[in-house]
Amino acid sequence: MQGANEYLYQTVGFHFRVIFTGLGNMRKPFDVRFQSVTGLDVQLETENIKEGGENRFEHVVPTRTSYSDLVLKRGLLSPKTKSGLTSWCQRAFDNYDIMPINLEVHLLNESHDVMMKWEVVHAWPKNWKLGELNAERSEILIETLELNYNYCRFKSVPD
Repeated sequence: MQGANEYLYQTVGFHFRVIFTGLGNMRKPFDVRFQSVTGLDVQLETENIKEGGENRFEHVVPTRTSYSDLVLKRGLLSPKTKSGLTSWCQRAFDNYDIMPINLEVHLLNESHDVMMKWEVVHAWPKNWKLGELNAERSEILIETLELNYNYCRFKSVPD
């Protein structure tokens, strides 16, 4: 039974992991750790329809859903780590070998159990960039991966 106070607190978004289900045996333990994940959003696109004889308003009707790009950020890994995610991106950008994969974003609780998850379907690398190299700052070099995807869906986690 869940405690009465469990529902009084807002969910925090700093404890999560990203599971790449399409990387197969290339998947490495450090490929689940990211600094931030953005782009888990959906929007209904609309179309305006003008009705003959009705000049006070237009009808706005939904047409389809659209999704933002998924943006993943993490500290740049050493080339010696042999990241499966990095290899996947390199094949896409160097050889135009686009291999769409699915992934899941898991929001975790304090016991590292999955509280919520989002399934991202048919993702492929669209943009891959590094942060600024600057000799005046002592900062972690951030790698940003932008993925295009067909759709995402929220999946409930059983209690």
